[in-house]
Amino acid sequence: MNDAQKPIDVLLVEDDPGDVLMTQEAFEENKVANRLAVVSDGASAMEYLRKQGQYADAPTPDMVLLDLNLPRMDGREVLAAMKSDEELRRIPVVVLTTSEAEEDVLRSYSLHANAYVTKPVDFQRFIEVVRQIDDFFLTVVRLPSR
Repeated sequence: MNDAQKPIDVLLVEDDPGDVLMTQEAFEENKVANRLAVVSDGASAMEYLRKQGQYADAPTPDMVLLDLNLPRMDGREVLAAMKSDEELRRIPVVVLTTSEAEEDVLRSYSLHANAYVTKPVDFQRFIEVVRQIDDFFLTVVRLPSR
């Protein structure tokens, strides 16, 4: 197995249990070998990324799937905090959200998101989108070493 095919650690930051379940099912249905960790709010995401509290032994994710509309600390704040942190800024962030607002797209890219994807509401289309994100980051993109 070459480096491009090694499983990667993905952090999903999502507060909607239905979207979490669909993402987990998309990983399972596509036989994705990547490891998926889930946190349900922005403050927990930052604790996970900084290995604080209950996340002290968490792996550093190779990629973050980030919803924008989150409790405690929204996705825009998480993105800004990550990209201003020397240790976290290299982690690719894919904004995966229901928002189609142009201001959210522009702001996400201004905050250095690596991609902005609007979540499809159709389950099969959602699975396909997650598979495409996974394929791209697993087989096309070279991620930085941890």
